[in-house]
Amino acid sequence: MSGRTLDLLKPDWPAPDRVRAVSTTRRGGASQGAYDALNLSASVGDDTAIVSENRRLLVDAAGLPESPRWLEQVHGNTAITASEHDHVQRADACVTDRPGQVCAVLTADCLPLLLCNETGTQVAAIHAGWRGLAAGVVESALETFARPEEAMAWIGPGISATTYTVGPEVRDAFISSDANAASAFKSGDDGRWLADLPQLARRRLRRNGVTRVYTSGLCTFGDPVNFFSYRRDGVTGRMATLIWIAPANPV
Repeated sequence: MSGRTLDLLKPDWPAPDRVRAVSTTRRGGASQGAYDALNLSASVGDDTAIVSENRRLLVDAAGLPESPRWLEQVHGNTAITASEHDHVQRADACVTDRPGQVCAVLTADCLPLLLCNETGTQVAAIHAGWRGLAAGVVESALETFARPEEAMAWIGPGISATTYTVGPEVRDAFISSDANAASAFKSGDDGRWLADLPQLARRRLRRNGVTRVYTSGLCTFGDPVNFFSYRRDGVTGRMATLIWIAPANPV
């Protein structure tokens, strides 16, 4: 297993040099079957020993300063600070201002969303599905920033607007607080809607002063070779998206 090569993505955004970030694909791990190959979730039915090995491989391949601060994600709006995260907690965002602490979220269609400030002294990782976005998970993470308007954001691989079908209750959840969010929905079949999740995330960010928003443009549903997708496959693994502040070099 130690010889496996992980296929990792680096965000294309102008983050400060001390801010490090990476997003995994499904390629390069040890999982088999529906979880082939780099499944990083221990709660989707995969062999836990193999998940642990995949996580070890990730630490080595990405050069992480520590094991990631994994969350028990519940599609809510809670953001926790990594310094208080000494065991797995229910939350959908992790933030830190301490070098060497690795914030992480797991996804397989929901958006992984990263934040950092322009000086590289604060970072956050957010699990942004439609429920979390509507509930205010982006706002919860931004509230921890000293100057939220100076933050920049990167939106990683997630399900695209051409394939993400939702019911009317999803559209209602957004336009009830932002009438202009209607532009992120297109009428589909049988009274359902095609939702542009990245656009909804961008709207939330910009409504809260974050104007520098960068996106991967990658669709999880449409790329089974590189990405897990819950909507496409049902039983499947999870990718990880991670961010940290690099520790100072020892003297």
